[in-house]
Amino acid sequence: MAFEDGPFVQAACFCDMALRDETRTLSLIRIIDTLTQTARGPSVPEQMPPMAPTLTLALMLKSGKARGRYDLKVVPELPSGETENPLVISVHFEGEERGCDVVTRLGFVFKQEGLYWFNIYLDDEKLTAIPFRVKYSRMIAGQPPS
Repeated sequence: MAFEDGPFVQAACFCDMALRDETRTLSLIRIIDTLTQTARGPSVPEQMPPMAPTLTLALMLKSGKARGRYDLKVVPELPSGETENPLVISVHFEGEERGCDVVTRLGFVFKQEGLYWFNIYLDDEKLTAIPFRVKYSRMIAGQPPS
């Protein structure tokens, strides 16, 4: 196993907001793994229109025996199995209990409903994956009965 001795994943999720206080403690607000887009009206599309919600990606990693700089890659995998271009962030590990927190806004457009996976790699080794489900709900209103 590539990361048997570190780094270790302390948290990996999407949330609405991440706050860091004066003691450098990180608080993750409203952790989410499912989003439902609702369309209402007399004529709503059969297929889900693209949506770009504001999501915060939060990764908390602890070094263990890992030391040095790595490229952290977030590779979105669509429900179809296709992958999108990765987000690449440089991270540095100092060893032991010290680690790094990656907190960033994710500018991702969801084009279809289903289960997305956000695969997390350090250099070219898969570290973990974050599932995120997108649902589409249609509510057709105002049409006379047939």
